[in-house]
Amino acid sequence: MLSKNIETFIGCDSDYTDAELVIFGAPFDSTTSYRPGTRFGPSAIRHESFGLETYSPYQDKDLEDHAIMDSGDLELCFGSSDQALKDIQGRAEQILQDGKIPLLLGGEHLVTLGSVRAAVQKYPDLHIIHFDAHTDLREDYLGAKLSHACVIRRCHDILGDGRIHQFGIRSGERAEWKFARAGHTDLHPFNLNGLEETVKALQSAPIYFTIDLDVLDPSCFPGTGTPEAGGVDFMQLLEAIRTVCSGNVVAADVNELCPILDQTGASTAIAGKVVRELMLAILK
Repeated sequence: MLSKNIETFIGCDSDYTDAELVIFGAPFDSTTSYRPGTRFGPSAIRHESFGLETYSPYQDKDLEDHAIMDSGDLELCFGSSDQALKDIQGRAEQILQDGKIPLLLGGEHLVTLGSVRAAVQKYPDLHIIHFDAHTDLREDYLGAKLSHACVIRRCHDILGDGRIHQFGIRSGERAEWKFARAGHTDLHPFNLNGLEETVKALQSAPIYFTIDLDVLDPSCFPGTGTPEAGGVDFMQLLEAIRTVCSGNVVAADVNELCPILDQTGASTAIAGKVVRELMLAILK
């Protein structure tokens, strides 16, 4: 049985036995290709969450009305992406096997792969809804197949065509765009248009929801390692989260906050609010 973390996300201090949803952190950034520091994201989100309320006026829901556990950060091997992913997968598998919803806090985006590997074991018909500025569809990055630049390509290796739905994408190599536009993924570039129709089409299919916070425009979210101009704003993201969670979200993650790159704390505050709204939207 997991034990409660000493410093939890606000309102997320339930016992594991009672928990409907379980948070765990993956403070890993060993394949970061530009500006490192996302390893500090999960702890920063927890610490700064106490500047929030447990109540969401956007949804008229309160974290205190649900049993949520924050199980803390995994201790991951920074010298081995493969081992780190195995540890992430193991924690997600435990949570899923116990009938709970895992919420992974990154870390760089590669951490998603470990959680997806666990989710597809329980839900073989899994679909991924992916919010990001970047395609993340490279076959390899400087020879490495396990990289945050390749994470969605590795997920495609598992799921195949037609089960990855990408939104907000506005950057990537030409070969990545060609791969997506050839029908290997369901690509919705530049914005979140088509999201409602996609969620309705999935009906009750299990959804893994991955949010790379650089889907936000860097004018409102500068605290990320690979900022890309042209993103959505905060309110658009909150509305989109509620739209996705009207479907059957069985696991999720929020990643790519680099708190040391925004000393104002604004990016961390945004990340915390995204996490709160995501949890409340998932827990219907």
